[in-house]
Parts: sequence; structure tokens; C-alpha cells
Amino acid sequence: MSPSPEQFRRERERLNERVYATGTQVTKRFFNLDGAAFRDGKLSRKTKELLGLTASAVLRCDDCITYHLIRCAEEGYSRQELVEALDVALIVGGSITIPHLRRAHDTMDQIEGLAD
Repeated sequence: MSPSPEQFRRERERLNERVYATGTQVTKRFFNLDGAAFRDGKLSRKTKELLGLTASAVLRCDDCITYHLIRCAEEGYSRQELVEALDVALIVGGSITIPHLRRAHDTMDQIEGLAD
């Protein structure tokens, strides 16, 4: 079972602090660019989070999938909307994404409070 969304968030914040404390100017600029890319623009922050989820699933990054699932929930996406976005990732990424989809469903259960 995956760490809870709250455990994930705390660990991510802890590790980000370490990166910020020792990161170079390049590291800090990249982190800033990442944050800027997800701000409202012609596309809403909400839409960008869903795009981030789909891209993360195609790239098979479980940490990124978890992060974007949490953010998508915060932005108000329904479970069914997330499942459809993950279906797009499955079509684009192929069967290699299936283990990541399994973990994504586990994470969604935890976010919704349905985990065992």
C-alpha cells in the first residue's frame, strides 16, 4: 500500500526543504519554473493539474502521480474525471502504465477515505 496522502505530502515537503537548502541557482530556477507552469493562464490551474496527472502516468512517475492526484482532488475533480484522464494515459502510455494505474487507484481510495 502506498503512503497516505498526508504522509506523502509531509515527506515531499521535508525533502524539498533539503533540496532548497543545498540546491544551486539552476535547481532553484527549475523549481520556480515548475511552479510558474501550473499557475492560471489561458489554461486554468485546475486543467493544468489534470494534464500533469496524465503526463505523470505516461512517464510512470508514482511520486508525480500521487502529487497530481492530491492536487486534482484539491481542485475539485471527481473520481470519474480522474479515471477518464488515467484512461487517456493508458492509451498513450500502453500496458506498461497499468501498475501505476493500480497504485493511482489505491491513492484515490486513500484520498477519498476508502482505504482499508
